[in-house]
Amino acid sequence: MPDKPETQRTADAQTVDRQTADERPRRRQARGERRIAQLLEAAASVFCTTGYTAASTNAIAREAGVSPGTLYQFFPNKEAIAIELGDRLMHEMRDTYGEALAPVDPTTPLEEAVGAAVDRFIAFNCDHPVFFALMHGPDIPGRIAEEHDALHATLISRIEGLLSSLMPNAPTTEVTRVAHVCLGIYKAGLELVLSNQGAEREAYIRELKDVLLRYLEPLIRDRTLTPANLTGEPAEFTTPTP
Repeated sequence: MPDKPETQRTADAQTVDRQTADERPRRRQARGERRIAQLLEAAASVFCTTGYTAASTNAIAREAGVSPGTLYQFFPNKEAIAIELGDRLMHEMRDTYGEALAPVDPTTPLEEAVGAAVDRFIAFNCDHPVFFALMHGPDIPGRIAEEHDALHATLISRIEGLLSSLMPNAPTTEVTRVAHVCLGIYKAGLELVLSNQGAEREAYIRELKDVLLRYLEPLIRDRTLTPANLTGEPAEFTTPTP
């Protein structure tokens, strides 16, 4: 087999050099992403253990098994770490409540609808306990507080949409008030859920579902009466129309 001309060999070598040069940034980027993920995981552990205020970059670096200098290559301070971690968690949380608060089939029993929504939110918070630590801490960064407020407003709106299909005769002000109470009940119960483990945690989850169910049942029953019920006949629970 004849040798390639010199010009062809040069062109082939240049192609290989370009491919190698293109691969280096990708490898560096992949290593950087792995390091960032490692640091965020360590920060989540430290924030859960000590709280945001008492946490330090040295503690986060130590938890990650790297030097403080390595940490500073990616984050200038703990606030930047908290903001990045909060951004990622809130993005995932939006996906979670989008699924949890999707419109339900009108024939779905209230107990099943409430249970499914609570289970999704509890699963997210149990998988990411740092979310509660960051969002409800006394001294969280301003940007996280602002984004959490926006998330809260969107969450209330989604709960209102779900309740509107279950309480079709209720005025808007009542639906909004009930949505706020439901979220307040959930948050209060969540703190108890996260502070327990195993069978005791499961018991608190059942109690939380029961409280929400007992609160919502009479409201939904009273707002889904047939015209006959409104004339004074015995109340009958009807399936709401979406």
